[in-house]
Amino acid sequence: MNDTPIYSDIILQLMEEKGLNQEQLAKILGVHQTTIGQWLHGKKQPGYHSIKMLYEKFGIEPNELFGL
Repeated sequence: MNDTPIYSDIILQLMEEKGLNQEQLAKILGVHQTTIGQWLHGKKQPGYHSIKMLYEKFGIEPNELFGL
């Protein structure tokens, strides 16, 4: 079983689909590149602003991001 949170998998999938690296996604969302890395490793969850930006820029629903 995969121990990474659902949002990590969804963000990684988004990056792969859009051909984005951590730096590019960070710039789009207005966060630091290390923040993206922390999300991908499950060390930090996206905050309200980032969740809103993921929805606005990529159409990812907050409930989908957290597997609800």
